[in-house]
Amino acid sequence: MKLKLFKKYFLTTFVIIIFSFTAILMILSFVLNAYISKTRSATLERACDEVVEYVDNAKDENTVLDKKSFYGQLSTLSDVCEADVFIADRSGDIIICGCKEWFSEGSCEHSVVKIPREELKKEKTDENKLRLSRLGIYDVPHYVSAKTLTDKNGEHFATVFSTTPVVIVRQLLQAITRIFIFSAIIPIIIMFFAIYIITYRLTKPLRLMSDASKAMARGDFSKRIPVMSDDEIGELSASFNMMTNSLSRLEGMRKSFIANISHELKTPMTTIAGFIDGILDGTIESDKQEYYLKIVSDEVKRLSRLVQSMLSMARLESGEFNIKPELFDLGEMLFGIVISQEQRIEKQKLQIIGLDEIKSVSVNADKDLIHQVIYNLVDNAIKFTDFEGSIKFALKKEGKKTVFTITNTGKGIPEQDLPFVLDRFYKVDKSRSASKNSTGLGLYIVKTIVTAHKGAITVTSKENEFTTFKVVLP
Repeated sequence: MKLKLFKKYFLTTFVIIIFSFTAILMILSFVLNAYISKTRSATLERACDEVVEYVDNAKDENTVLDKKSFYGQLSTLSDVCEADVFIADRSGDIIICGCKEWFSEGSCEHSVVKIPREELKKEKTDENKLRLSRLGIYDVPHYVSAKTLTDKNGEHFATVFSTTPVVIVRQLLQAITRIFIFSAIIPIIIMFFAIYIITYRLTKPLRLMSDASKAMARGDFSKRIPVMSDDEIGELSASFNMMTNSLSRLEGMRKSFIANISHELKTPMTTIAGFIDGILDGTIESDKQEYYLKIVSDEVKRLSRLVQSMLSMARLESGEFNIKPELFDLGEMLFGIVISQEQRIEKQKLQIIGLDEIKSVSVNADKDLIHQVIYNLVDNAIKFTDFEGSIKFALKKEGKKTVFTITNTGKGIPEQDLPFVLDRFYKVDKSRSASKNSTGLGLYIVKTIVTAHKGAITVTSKENEFTTFKVVLP
């Protein structure tokens, strides 16, 4: 069974923390073991050195050492160093021991056993080395340090030993380890809950996105992801919400487009069919047939424009069109388009401003595509200008760029609609009046063509006053 992201992240992080604590414990144990061993070595060696120094001082002062005074020295060192300190003669017999049993009874558990001769030989050849040994006395290994004792003639007459069991060092190390483990339990528990909460918070937006994606697959675009942070996850949530809004808006425009197209296709087709049937069956008299045939012709042209717009959109979106740049006069093209709309302009009694001030401006672009841009903008301006309103044109060079603006009076575009007027299928006027038989494709086609020329188009508007489209071409 596949683990979910929450479990994967949580378990991975928790395992890393446990592994880190284990590694720290191992390193700490190694360092402590080395440190404690070194400390014990120095302590045991110091105890032996103290005995050697005590004997050397007695020799220098010609003082006779008795067992009682020797015992006092060894007993003090044993207590201070927490070690067994004793002296063995050359045969391996322990002659003085620092333990209380030896002082009270003259013998002890150490003195009843003879140190093997090979152990004494080791001490002669390796006397300054700390080593592990049982010395034939102990049941468990001990750390052992030894120094030879010499008489006035420099002859070896005895060996001083200081020993401590290995288990004491291990017990100390275990005690420190237990303290470390118990001290780490609380931080580990705290980190356990912290990792759980952090992991849950990190993966929650992803779970919500997964649920929202499944809902969108079913056609439900209502789900949104709460943005709970300003980090990458927060940015992803905000981007997901923007994508959802865009898809929701696009779906709404698609449905509206289908409804509009259905209406736009149905109305002229019904009109055409009705008039033609009337002519064929004689319902329409012959003297009025020309009038109705003209209406049929207008409806056919309307259908042609609609189909052409849809084909243009499909061609632009598929990337099947190729830009064929050529040098031409944009001002001359603008004049020709405006003149071609003279009848519509006169019918609405529109005032044309700025056209007589436009000078020749050459651009290097696809002439046919730019013609479609200018035509669509002029057509759009005439369509939405109020009766006896005005349309203002401006065309000029700004550095290496060509700037064309067209401003018309009228109802304008509501502020909330401005960001979307260049989207496909979008119609500010949701009504289906014949005078404004827009399919919502013209401005989208304009934007696509301008963008393909590496230009830019912007729109500004104020309700019930004006609307301005600005096209910038390189």
